[in-house]
Amino acid sequence: MNGRRETLWGVVLIVAYSAAISAADAITKHVATGYAAPQLFGLSGLLVGGFCFLMSRPAGVVPKTDYVGVTAARCALGIAGSLAFFLSFRLLPMAEVFLFIALMPILSAALSGKVLGEPVKSGTWAALGLGCVGLLVLFPNGLSDVGSGHVIALAAAVIGSLSLVLARYLSNRGEGALGQVFYPNLSLGIVMCLALPFVWQPMSWADIALVVAYSVALFAARWLCMAALRLLPVHVATMFMSLQFLWAVWLGGHFFDETPVPQVFAGAAIMIAASFVLVWQRIAPRTRQMAVT
Repeated sequence: MNGRRETLWGVVLIVAYSAAISAADAITKHVATGYAAPQLFGLSGLLVGGFCFLMSRPAGVVPKTDYVGVTAARCALGIAGSLAFFLSFRLLPMAEVFLFIALMPILSAALSGKVLGEPVKSGTWAALGLGCVGLLVLFPNGLSDVGSGHVIALAAAVIGSLSLVLARYLSNRGEGALGQVFYPNLSLGIVMCLALPFVWQPMSWADIALVVAYSVALFAARWLCMAALRLLPVHVATMFMSLQFLWAVWLGGHFFDETPVPQVFAGAAIMIAASFVLVWQRIAPRTRQMAVT
């Protein structure tokens, strides 16, 4: 598969990922209003781990990893990031939480140079800077608009960026997508189950069905994300994840009566435009080269 086709397939996978993860996050926001984090993540983590176990080849074999240390680091980051995003969804409207995803390309690009040896070109930094401008538009009154939910969402973005960089590190070394989904989610499920007896609340069958639906959506999203990271640089993939904002607006409006203010739309439009700049920058040089030859 040539570079251009890899990029296009990577974008398709990220678009599918954005739909699946947005559905999962909408369920997270709903569950966060009535249950503690371990009740969602304990059950869903074990379910997602079980899905990976069943889909492994041969079936029923634990997915292999040759990088135990890096995988363990991703497990720890996954636990911390899940808790941070859970709290941020409890404290903020969906659209505002997704705005912090705009920080992830900048953070991941900075980390990728050191961890992955993927230097970021000047044009890419320009696109990332455009995304930063989009974020600033969202806070017209400066620090006075920042609350505890924003601080927690920022922490989640930092943690998530590092986890994605490590995921691409593993992908570059041949680690399968299934194993990268299996270990972090199984670890999350086990750790949350340890806390579950202290926070358990009886659940209706409808809420249990939501937890199962969340697990299915999360499994699909995580697998699609790992597959996309095998095709795209992490800062391109994460910038394109800003498409989640469109899902956030729709889901927040239809299910949580949330209406973003105009500057939220303006900032998101700027960040999504930056996504296309990054993808075009990756495609265009190869297009010109093919035209010359």
